[in-house]
Amino acid sequence: MANELKTASVLAFERKLDPSDALLFAGDWAARDDSAAWAAVTLREKSVRGTISNRLKTSGQDPAKLDAAIQNPNLQTVDVAALPADADTLKVQFSLRVLAGTGQPSACNDAAYRQKLLATVGSYVQRHGFGELARRYAANLANGRFLWRNRIGAEQVEVIVAHLKEGKAVARWTFDALDHSMRDLDASTDDAKALAELAGAIAAGLAGDSHVLLQVTAFVRIGAGLEVFPSQELILDRGRGDKSKTLYHVDGVAAIHSQKIGNALRTIDTWYTGAADNGPIAVEPYGSVTTQGKAYRQPKEKLDFYNLLDNWIIKDKAPDLEQQHFVIATLIRGGVFGEAG
Repeated sequence: MANELKTASVLAFERKLDPSDALLFAGDWAARDDSAAWAAVTLREKSVRGTISNRLKTSGQDPAKLDAAIQNPNLQTVDVAALPADADTLKVQFSLRVLAGTGQPSACNDAAYRQKLLATVGSYVQRHGFGELARRYAANLANGRFLWRNRIGAEQVEVIVAHLKEGKAVARWTFDALDHSMRDLDASTDDAKALAELAGAIAAGLAGDSHVLLQVTAFVRIGAGLEVFPSQELILDRGRGDKSKTLYHVDGVAAIHSQKIGNALRTIDTWYTGAADNGPIAVEPYGSVTTQGKAYRQPKEKLDFYNLLDNWIIKDKAPDLEQQHFVIATLIRGGVFGEAG
């Protein structure tokens, strides 16, 4: 059967960690328990006069030409978001659904491949469960990785995760995010019990043992009036006179894209070559890190998702346990993985 089996040409999976956009609010650190004390962070435009600072070509290094270029101002209009002058804390809030059905394709045009895939993933779940992956997802909630640049330089960061049922919190966990390492997801902390309970809830959601809806709220003490960082919009059709930076908002409230939240939560891959020096990266089929312009899971090394999956499903060659974790994490991420025609 293994020799006859081929990768389905149509193969797609839905994501199993489904976050909402994260909305940004401003208030005072002492008022964290008062939901009415928090006002939405809004965007405003700012026009600035920049100077020539880019690296020049050889032809532009003539002193006279450089002096002439500097006399032409670099005018820009940008979006900015900042806390009010009387608020020292940023509040970031989003919802996270944890869905069952890992390994069950949303589209697959080969019944034999689908059957083998489900059997293989089922065997992994029976042997190992979702404990390891859930613990890493929980660690990225606890350490506030989803705050991205807003976490840098913060004096205090508190993350509260509530497990909601019928609109009410049936469990609540509070973490001091700065006590949790961003590089070592295995580091022990004083919140170990709460972290284990949160991981257990996520694992139960992935396994389908219970309905898991989490509300994640982070309070970041930055400083009164300082700038905060929502997501930046990618403007594909930029005309003349447009802003050089456009920030994301939801009905006027500054926000972080759900895709960026998801990327932070799945930054759990420490099973690639070079992880000891580079730390965890987001789970991606080729281990791609766009900010570094590098793919850490090259196909020639046979550690990319497609080689690992084909060896596991088609050739019955199960990869090492760490790489099995990576394959399952990629299925949780979701995507279109069919064989190209």
